Amino acid sequence: MSLRFCLRPAIASTLTLRRQFVPSASFISSHTRSYSILDRATMSSPAPAPQRRFQNPAVFVCDIQEKFRPAIHEFDKVIATTSKLLRASSILSLPVFVTTQNRARLGDTVSELKPHLATATVKADIDKTRFSMFIPPLLSDSVFSSPAEVAIVGIESHICVTQTALDLLQAGHKVYILADGVSSTNKEEVPIALARLRQAGAVVTSSESWIYELMGDAAVPEFKGIVNLVKDTAKETKGSLGGLLGSKI
Repeated sequence: MSLRFCLRPAIASTLTLRRQFVPSASFISSHTRSYSILDRATMSSPAPAPQRRFQNPAVFVCDIQEKFRPAIHEFDKVIATTSKLLRASSILSLPVFVTTQNRARLGDTVSELKPHLATATVKADIDKTRFSMFIPPLLSDSVFSSPAEVAIVGIESHICVTQTALDLLQAGHKVYILADGVSSTNKEEVPIALARLRQAGAVVTSSESWIYELMGDAAVPEFKGIVNLVKDTAKETKGSLGGLLGSKI
């Protein structure tokens, strides 16, 4: 039998199958309408609202007091970074916790921060004798009923800042030390403290990095306000980074 005659039934069968499965005009029309409806439904669905990267952020301002002004290394740079952070806190509606150490003897929080504290969401402004900020009046706040992302600025890096960070870490919170916003009397103490806290589990970062990480999305409503703040404080930010960090981080 020739190959031509062997293939003829198979070819005929294939042609028959093709004729059987050719879609009709009504079939194509109905499915096209279905896909069109599906596409319109998908396109009309609202985009999900942008979510911040941090769901429970908080700001700690540690003992930035008048009597420390002449003693602390680059104290004015600590104030500049804290001012920026408090302005960001106001834009982002972040809870702020402020402490002083022995206020009667060492003075109140510096005057430069007072206007920003007035507009920020300050949940506590307390005097203390313990070195750690994370003391009972703060422990009971609802912010700390679940893990929080806490940014710390203030002094001194190797004493009050360190002990505050260690207590927060022990309680299960995420701690961010803003290196352009912490200092000590002896500048040599700062890199030692930062290295210890990094080893303990804290994140050592900058104020601008923390603020942008908190937002996580340029679509959040506060983004434009933060961008304007960053532009407005660019000179001070550069000065704080240069004066407080150098090669220490």
